[in-house]
Amino acid sequence: MQEKLKKIINNVCKVIIGKEEVIELALAAILAEGHILFEDVPGTGKTILARSLARSTGCEFKRIQFTPDLLPSDVTGVSIYNQQSNKFEFREGPVFSQVLLADEINRATPRTQSCLLESMAEGQVTVEGESRKAPAPFIVMATQNPIEYEGTFPLPEAQLDRFLVRLELGYPTASEEVQIITGQQKIHPIEELEPVVVDSELLELQADIKEITVKESVRQYIVNIVRQTRTHHNLELGVSPRGSLGIFRMSRALAAIRGRDYVIPDDIKEIAPVVLKHRMVLKQESRLRGISEEGIIEGILNSVEIPGGAG
Repeated sequence: MQEKLKKIINNVCKVIIGKEEVIELALAAILAEGHILFEDVPGTGKTILARSLARSTGCEFKRIQFTPDLLPSDVTGVSIYNQQSNKFEFREGPVFSQVLLADEINRATPRTQSCLLESMAEGQVTVEGESRKAPAPFIVMATQNPIEYEGTFPLPEAQLDRFLVRLELGYPTASEEVQIITGQQKIHPIEELEPVVVDSELLELQADIKEITVKESVRQYIVNIVRQTRTHHNLELGVSPRGSLGIFRMSRALAAIRGRDYVIPDDIKEIAPVVLKHRMVLKQESRLRGISEEGIIEGILNSVEIPGGAG
């Protein structure tokens, strides 16, 4: 299993330079059957990373550019009357793909944003009273710009909670940026990217992840971390049990990527920030004092007792 996972990571690294840690976390989210929110400034490679992951895993990829005039039917599909058959025929929208990229998701209205809720939570879409299963695997990857607020509709807590992780790529180093320029002299590297696994193998990997061992002491460690957010004096709203499940699922995937069949506390500490930070709501006075979600999570991780043993 680890050999296949390394092949996927190395393949994506041909396109996304210097971001192996982010690639590992994104792949862990896919293995954990979770959805990913990429939040970063324009031009850092969010869309290309999503396309690279889809192509490397042999998954069907579709992209929607979210805009204020986008309708829910543009995402889910619509029934059209066929004059030849005298029947209405359903034409599937782009949501019926294995990897869906919701580009600039916060530019669409809340009504359109919410049409993804059912598919993200249950893997199905209900249109005109009929439920239709999304393909397997089914992963939603969304992007948003954290600094541009004009003409945007911030994602509500219920929608944010559907994303397993929120990831940031950040700017490359000077040497990495030179590599990026050099690599695109003639053609973009993604145009030559080939799958290293097929979608059926990805489904097998997702099933294998569920066999990774998580000891009772480590499960309790996860719960202790999450429960601290619910009573934290700087938070208006703490993390729900979905956050605990998110850490649990991500930790098994990360352990597999690192070549282990068991989870250790270090796995929990590594993934807790990307699973928890978008699920917490700061008090207004805390935000004004410059307190951040990352700082709160770091403080909690430093205060919660780490279980002994190897996992």
